[in-house]
Amino acid sequence: MKKVFLVHGFEGSPNGGWRPWLMVELEKQGVYSCALAMPSPSNPVPSEWVEEIKRHVESNPRDQIYLVGHSLGSPAILRFLESTNAKNVKGVVLVSSPAYKTKKKKVAIFLEKPFNFKIIKSKTKSFLIIHGDNDQSVSLDQGKYLAKELRGKLVVIRKGGHLNGSAGWYKLPQCFKGLMDMMGR
Repeated sequence: MKKVFLVHGFEGSPNGGWRPWLMVELEKQGVYSCALAMPSPSNPVPSEWVEEIKRHVESNPRDQIYLVGHSLGSPAILRFLESTNAKNVKGVVLVSSPAYKTKKKKVAIFLEKPFNFKIIKSKTKSFLIIHGDNDQSVSLDQGKYLAKELRGKLVVIRKGGHLNGSAGWYKLPQCFKGLMDMMGR
């Protein structure tokens, strides 16, 4: 079975922005999806976020897993991939993802050390990076950097902002299409 786990960002919630819409669209295709409630979204602890992702992925070893992260949810997914032995992660979508140090202390703790892209790429082969060209929270350069390091496809959304509900994003068809492409549909 194909399953999609969505990971919200800093101060986010499972049902914010475009996540509910994406889950409905996936359900129409017969794909199970679940937006994870990350622990302490206002005071995130990297190990707790990684453990929450791990709990869901590793408890479904026979399923084909796809991970979708928004903002801080994306480096949490990358940290998970660095540490997991799971063999069932088939694709990853990173939306408005920070890639390196930032001035926001609560986000910076996820980015203190560089990512081990060699290990991350060994855990799954398919990466899609989606980024707004005018994101004030996370520069487009970070999306470009991730696309290069992960050998992933970069989709730049004109005037997308941070691609969250506050920026008016309650649907994200680029994410849905990317997942369908990864799944071979």
